[in-house]
Amino acid sequence: MSLSPQPPQIQTPPAPLPERRRVGRGRALAIAVGVAVVAGLVGFGGSGVLDGPASRAGLVSTAAADSKPGGADPARAAGTASAPAIEGEKSWDTSKLTRNHVTHEVHYPMTPPVGGDHDPTWMDCDGDVYETPLADVNAVHSLEHGAVWITYNGDASADAVRRLATRVTATPYTLLSPYPGQSGTITLSAWGKQLTVEEPDDERVGRFLAAYVQGPQTPEPGAPCTGGLAVPR
Repeated sequence: MSLSPQPPQIQTPPAPLPERRRVGRGRALAIAVGVAVVAGLVGFGGSGVLDGPASRAGLVSTAAADSKPGGADPARAAGTASAPAIEGEKSWDTSKLTRNHVTHEVHYPMTPPVGGDHDPTWMDCDGDVYETPLADVNAVHSLEHGAVWITYNGDASADAVRRLATRVTATPYTLLSPYPGQSGTITLSAWGKQLTVEEPDDERVGRFLAAYVQGPQTPEPGAPCTGGLAVPR
């Protein structure tokens, strides 16, 4: 018995070396592009996580802490409940400081006031300097928003007032005004907190600002310090 001859197998010759190299490079390029796309997607997902609310809050806190009067004072760093007390600082029970909006005069038990019922309109306190006294009821509303109100009486020298003004204009959530009726030369007031000093360069001034500008005592943290009353009534 004879077998039918098989047709000859046609062998495809291997591609020339340069062509194989081109194919290899093309395949490697496709793989590299795929890896880059995947890495990009992972990176995009990661940046989304980093840009989440918690991260943005952290960035805001860092920026706030870096806003320092004259580049040296940590006046925008939020205070903490565990921060050590500042020598000479007075505190009031904030649970007893009422927060009603009223349109009549309010008699406060402390001078300057550190809280209580107040006018519906706050004084602008975005580093604002006033040359005339403010109405207590408007300034107290600023304290409710987390501002520190710096006041001075007639014993403060013109140079001291200028130095205070320089510090205040460099510090958001602060305001400065004369207060003829106060006993201390310079007084710093926050909601439920107060400190009296004799000189603007007293190191406790920076500590008070660092602790209470938008500090933990603030009833309405983040409330605006602009868009209120820009000229004293």
